[in-house]
Amino acid sequence: MTLSHKTKTTVDEGYSCAEQHSESDALIINEAQLLLAEKRTSLAAMRTGIAVFALPLSVMGLLIATSRYYEVLQVLPLIVPLGVMLLALIVLGSYLILRALTRVHSYDRSIHRLKACHSKLADFLD
Repeated sequence: MTLSHKTKTTVDEGYSCAEQHSESDALIINEAQLLLAEKRTSLAAMRTGIAVFALPLSVMGLLIATSRYYEVLQVLPLIVPLGVMLLALIVLGSYLILRALTRVHSYDRSIHRLKACHSKLADFLD
């Protein structure tokens, strides 16, 4: 963060706080609430991704634990489609988790910029 004039603060590259100093306090607080709500939504998506990712792992654990009760070659026509479904769930869970992580980091950067431009928010947000 560099301070070039008394009213113009530059935070990160290409982001200027000069035009935001004229905004009302209510609008700034609403913007912070919107960013926090979006972050909360991304965290919920991450929680869903973790649950989707954990399901195939528990199914595989169950199949391994009960493997002595069946012959793999006899149930191969059932295991192959199940393996494909489990792989698809692992990919979906990984996608949801990575997407949520990138969005949470993006919202954190936006909140940090907002706090840097408006010192009143820094008292309320950690």
